[in-house]
Amino acid sequence: MYQVLYRKWRPQVFADVAGQPQVTTTLRNELTAGRIAHAYLFTGSRGTGKTTCAKILAKAVNCLHPVDGDPCGECEICRGIDNGSVMDIMEIDAASNNGVDSIRDLCEEAAFTPAMARYRVYIIDEVHMLSPGAYNALLKTLEEPPSHVLFILATTEVHRIPATILSRCQRFDFHRIAPEDIAARLQYVAEQENASLEEQAGLLIARLSDGALRDALSLLDQCLGHSREITVQVVNETAGLAGRDHLFGLTQAIMKKNSAAALEIVDRLYRDSKDMARLCEELIDHFRGMMLIKTMKDASALLAMAPEEQQRLSKQALAAPLSTILHGLTVFQESLERMYRSSNRRVEMEMSLIRLCSPELEDSSAALVRRIAALEQLVQSGVPVSPAPSVPEPQPEAEKPAVIREEEFDLPKEPAPVPVKKEPAPQPSTKPVSMEEIQANARQLEEWPEILQILRNYSQSIAAAFHGSSAYVSGSYVLIDAPQELAFELLRKSSQRDKMRDAIRQVTGKVYKLGPYKPTEGKEAEKQDPLAALTEQARQVGIEVIEKN
Repeated sequence: MYQVLYRKWRPQVFADVAGQPQVTTTLRNELTAGRIAHAYLFTGSRGTGKTTCAKILAKAVNCLHPVDGDPCGECEICRGIDNGSVMDIMEIDAASNNGVDSIRDLCEEAAFTPAMARYRVYIIDEVHMLSPGAYNALLKTLEEPPSHVLFILATTEVHRIPATILSRCQRFDFHRIAPEDIAARLQYVAEQENASLEEQAGLLIARLSDGALRDALSLLDQCLGHSREITVQVVNETAGLAGRDHLFGLTQAIMKKNSAAALEIVDRLYRDSKDMARLCEELIDHFRGMMLIKTMKDASALLAMAPEEQQRLSKQALAAPLSTILHGLTVFQESLERMYRSSNRRVEMEMSLIRLCSPELEDSSAALVRRIAALEQLVQSGVPVSPAPSVPEPQPEAEKPAVIREEEFDLPKEPAPVPVKKEPAPQPSTKPVSMEEIQANARQLEEWPEILQILRNYSQSIAAAFHGSSAYVSGSYVLIDAPQELAFELLRKSSQRDKMRDAIRQVTGKVYKLGPYKPTEGKEAEKQDPLAALTEQARQVGIEVIEKN
């Protein structure tokens, strides 16, 4: 009979256990020194090696010829434990044997000496499922067990175990396995199975397994049934993933508020039998990566993806406001919770995308923060935002301003019955604006690090020339203060200026003129801090509000 990979390639020694050195090193040292405890507690998430380490420990304490704390695997005890002929090693599932009678029978059996091995070992899996009466029945034996008895308890929910049990065990916490460690183990298993596994496909399987090596091996086993040459495309088809291109397309549609494009992508994925809940999980992971890139200087350690894909994600994240990213995470998390209670997951996904593309339709705090951030960005870029009049003046039907622009349609060129009064265009000022006036109203451009990050994607050498620089915005100008003269030499070239303008436009959404920032001597100290003036104005408004109330 065929044996699945996670059973066939279960580690037989501590050195083969992936990603748990804090557990395996301690256990090997204790076995080498002969300091064997009577009770161990292994806790951690699923698929991280708890039962595997318990079986290795059970063989190691009974092995006739141990090697540096590991079982030899060749003696009659090791072979008997592997084939099940040694009855002194008992594995109990507490989920189905959680009653007090089962634990009483276990305690009565523990009084008898082992038949073949040195220790009688009881491995109790999912120990948190025991009833209160079963815990009480186990407590006395666990506190003072016979010298030939060893208990190994395993659980995924350690908070449900009574403190009286915890205090009598040596506790070992199993961590989620790093994606790099999982990918390395998958590569080894694939080679042993005479199959080829692409590096990016291994990382994708590791990311989908969420730190559980058993889940990763199960997915690899499923991919081997599809093809002996496992690529990213094979993993996507086997796991029912949407693919990274669709995720970038959906994110771009959300950023541009193009709900029609987003719904077309969802419709295409639905017709290809893609699971909407899995698509929602992928979008949550995608937006999480954007959030990490947006808030950290270097998020590569937390992102399990190829450098090319990370560069593409960085470009998309730096061009998106953080409020939009957080709004997307909030909406997708809520949608995923509703999908498992809904009869139509496609409708839930479509509703989520429409809410993200039209934040004005939603009254949640995340949507309001996103809309406020968009207004603040408009104000910072110099676009005037004037409030609408509280009581609009009534106008005749013919005098209402035209909503449709004539240049967009082939309208007849007939004179309007009542011409619309147009305000005279303001005459441009004949007085030229001096550099001193521009610099006097300049404020620091906070998005400058993001602009340099986009510039680094264009060219590392150009970004190096602007290392340690800062920028200031004043009206339609962006003034750059760089310690290296090479930066200004580059800006004198039209092609480099176009790249700088494009990077500024991606972050701020507006095209600026470029110039050098050179503070005037003697006037730098007299320049008023805009933030201080704004703070003083807010304080005055607060005082007036308090006096009125």
